[in-house]
Amino acid sequence: MRTPFMGRGLQLFAAVALLLAGACATAQPPAVAPRAAVKHQIPAADGHPLALWEKRPAKPVGTILLVHGRTWSSLPNFDLQVAGEERSFMDALVARGYAAYALDLRGYGATPRDATGWLTPERAAGDVASALDWIGRRGGRPVLLGLSRGASVSAFVAQRYPEKLSAVVLLGFPADVDEKFPPTPPGQTPARKPNTAENAASDFITPGAIPRQGVDAFVAAALAADPVRVDWRDEDQFNAFSPAAVKVPTLLIHGEHDPLATLEIGEKLFTRLAAGDREWAIIAGADHAVHLEDAQVRLARAVTDFIQRISSNGLQ
Repeated sequence: MRTPFMGRGLQLFAAVALLLAGACATAQPPAVAPRAAVKHQIPAADGHPLALWEKRPAKPVGTILLVHGRTWSSLPNFDLQVAGEERSFMDALVARGYAAYALDLRGYGATPRDATGWLTPERAAGDVASALDWIGRRGGRPVLLGLSRGASVSAFVAQRYPEKLSAVVLLGFPADVDEKFPPTPPGQTPARKPNTAENAASDFITPGAIPRQGVDAFVAAALAADPVRVDWRDEDQFNAFSPAAVKVPTLLIHGEHDPLATLEIGEKLFTRLAAGDREWAIIAGADHAVHLEDAQVRLARAVTDFIQRISSNGLQ
């Protein structure tokens, strides 16, 4: 399911080996009784209220902060409840002994937009840092896990605030590190475009990866939580990200059929990371929505196995 760092010449071979190993892995979903996540309202550095969701077992063995992607907020992504199915990634982490937190960035879910109406990479990274501080005061440095655009934000946080986290997991990292964002043209106003059911269902591309009932439940939950698309600007702030500045233990992970987090993107990022302890894992038969699909069990195991290993090696 995973590989430690190795020379560039062996990298793609290792990726294929991971893919094949994942195809052979089997596991039963954890039996977790559905329960509502606890909502905390915490302050950002500028005082803006942020919604932070929590689920935890009685005696956590560790703590993970989840950061959602570009379009949909925390609860549809990480705590999806489907009758007769286990789709909540937070519940899967709790079943493995971890306290799971999920942050709604500005404008997403239960966190309002700020007065500017915009979200920027630096503002998002600062808000994640505020959440890490808040969680850390309750005991220990969390592991940070970002999904898609949230993986870009989390990598940015790992570069800027390494003292606030014990490790970073980059799930479905979508950005080619050699490509640069252009600056936002002056005079722009937030578009506030409606989100659509078609867009909500667009990440589920692998036949048989999730039953239709699960897709329909996600579409309904996503549109209820995020009816209006959040507006980003100044995305050229991401251009300051450098893999060579990321030194915390790092797990890069994505689905086999993920059209956004490709092998080429993964190889560029992985081979340039400065982290002495880094792994790259591919989940077979999954795509960009692996955290919601049947392969979620293998994803949770890969993430928690990584955390347990670095913890046992004294790297947390």
